[in-house]
Amino acid sequence: MRKLMYFTLGFATAIASCAYVDAPFWKYFLVMGILPVLCMIEKKQKFLRKLTVSVMGSILGFFWFSQFYAFYLAPVQPLDGRIIPLAVRAADYGECNDYATFFDGTVYLEGKHYPVQTRLNGTVGVEPGMCFAGRFAVRVVDTGVDPERSTFLAVYQEGTVTRGTARENWWDTIAQLRLEIKQILLEVFPEDTAPFAKALLLGDTSDLGYAIDSDMKVSGVRHVVAVSGLHISILFGLLSMLTFRKRFLTALVGYPILFFFGALAGFTPSVVRSCLMWGLVLLGKLANREYDGPTALSFAVLMMLVLDPMVVMSVGFQLSVASVAGIFLFTPGILLWLRSFFPELKENKSLSFFMRGVTSSVSVTLGVNVFTIPLCAYYFGMISLVSVITNLLVLWVIGGIFYGIMVICLIYWAVPAVSSILASLVSYPIRYVLWIVKIIADFPIAAVYTVSPYITAWIVFVYGMLTVFLISENKRPLILSCCAAMGLCVALLADWTEAAADDMRLTVLDVGQGQCLLLQSEGRAFVVDCGGDFSADAADRAAEALLVQGIQQLDGMILTHMDEDHAGGAEELLSRIRTEILILPEVYSELALYTDAQVICAAEDLEITFDDTAIRIYPPTFPGNSNEKSLCVLFDTKKCDILITGDRDGYGERSLLRHAQIPDVDVLIAGHHGAASSCCQELLDAVRPEIVCISVGEGNHYGHPASELLQRLAAFGCDIYRTDMQGTITIRR
Repeated sequence: MRKLMYFTLGFATAIASCAYVDAPFWKYFLVMGILPVLCMIEKKQKFLRKLTVSVMGSILGFFWFSQFYAFYLAPVQPLDGRIIPLAVRAADYGECNDYATFFDGTVYLEGKHYPVQTRLNGTVGVEPGMCFAGRFAVRVVDTGVDPERSTFLAVYQEGTVTRGTARENWWDTIAQLRLEIKQILLEVFPEDTAPFAKALLLGDTSDLGYAIDSDMKVSGVRHVVAVSGLHISILFGLLSMLTFRKRFLTALVGYPILFFFGALAGFTPSVVRSCLMWGLVLLGKLANREYDGPTALSFAVLMMLVLDPMVVMSVGFQLSVASVAGIFLFTPGILLWLRSFFPELKENKSLSFFMRGVTSSVSVTLGVNVFTIPLCAYYFGMISLVSVITNLLVLWVIGGIFYGIMVICLIYWAVPAVSSILASLVSYPIRYVLWIVKIIADFPIAAVYTVSPYITAWIVFVYGMLTVFLISENKRPLILSCCAAMGLCVALLADWTEAAADDMRLTVLDVGQGQCLLLQSEGRAFVVDCGGDFSADAADRAAEALLVQGIQQLDGMILTHMDEDHAGGAEELLSRIRTEILILPEVYSELALYTDAQVICAAEDLEITFDDTAIRIYPPTFPGNSNEKSLCVLFDTKKCDILITGDRDGYGERSLLRHAQIPDVDVLIAGHHGAASSCCQELLDAVRPEIVCISVGEGNHYGHPASELLQRLAAFGCDIYRTDMQGTITIRR
């Protein structure tokens, strides 16, 4: 059956090359270059036989993807960017913010059904089975954007839509049951544990909160609340016990449970992969055949790629497959190596049982990390260094919590009062998990971030060493571990010393359509604004830019005004990075609740000085909207002067010039993300900037930066840097 593994290897490599690479020549080069290397992993079988099977798989993979593309994907490609009439059927409940409603749905195009991510203007009540007909803008999206989905299309409302109702189907019933379970959990569990209970059972992290979600990522246990093989393994552990391990009874009950739980979790790629593999486990028991893990994984991957080749681009699919592959390939060897350190434990049975559990947990975590670390570094820009410790302290209690939540849901329909009592009891181990996660995430070097080129180089170095280790005959794991640790120390030291060597540093973070600036001088660090396309992303980028330099506390945060694109991520950033001073344009008591910093309302001119640096803050002196009420910030250092005007337009800039004596500056942060009315000629003539930085989102619908502004700056002769073109901008002096 191992032939299936090599066939799937070739098939998956061909599908991935078609999905990611456009040029046909490079597709074949990629496949033919990778396959021989991968096929030599097992030396017991003949190389030529493995290579032949893999090449056959790759040929069929190329053929299958071309047919899938021609039949399913190609017909809707010309619709990208067009506005067309559509009827969208809601597949789930909608989620709303202040401006729009989002939901997953389906559309019927070119004689086929397509899953879509849908946006409706305003706050709209959306339930499964509702239909919305009207004109929508269509966009073909990258299926790897969302870790848990492989949606191919996104549609956005243009104009008015009419609402109707379609005939209910079984998927609507599942969505309704999912909502009912969420409501039960939110009702019976205390406020501090209900979001975690909902996330653990259903994978719904919408109420988890940024702080907890961030702590779980940093501590390396975010996978616990992403429904996957872990949850289904826990579920089947209980099922085997209840069916007394009777194979026919287990299969009879197990297959319906697999389908039901998979549907309840939304049939995400990780869940589908796990369900298929556990389905083979049940089939093996029925046929009295031995279960082979790599073969089962190959079967699951092959089935998923046949049904939807584009799932190969899903981050959830890649992480799920990589995790299981790492366990199969590396965990057994790591486990043997770890247990070789404790040969005397065989005499002490109780201690031996404990150490077996510890070594098993550590080896599984390390095995998973082998393949998932590069993916996490690429997609999320972060690697947890403490995941082994956190998993060791947390995973042993997750099974009990999972069982408890299921029992509570079942009891609720019969005796709601009893379910509340049980929920209060289950909340204690949940609080233990959250407490451990919080403590470990607060470790000084709990995670490293690939925003640092030195960390990226370290990852490449470690995997180069790992390659040498795997192909060498005399394997020395301890030497590999020591080299990895020493390389990490060098990378961290390089990050910290480089930051300390700069007298002044300005970082204009690429946060999309928003603004987040990091000002550093003489060992002090200040953040000006924190907002962007997504508030959490802006906070993550700011936190990572600080943490890679070893900065765990800000000297101050300044918010020019409270619009979402300038202050939306402030609360999230404050939950990760402490600050001594928080300066706001006016009193905002809600934000003050999330920090123990000294909160200052800039009702009049302020000045913060230290050594040869001064930060001058100028409030508005005239009435206007929130943009015109932006604080202006002058960062005056010995080697560089920087002026920040928030979202003020020409009128506000001229008012600033009348109100304060602004010197010539080296750097001007363009106001309002490069709007036509910002950086007026009077301001340019007065401050004479050498460099103008524009914090702007790529392809934003505002048309920023405006052509008038760019022409004005070009005529003035200053250098122009844009985050939509250069990404994050760093200026050092």
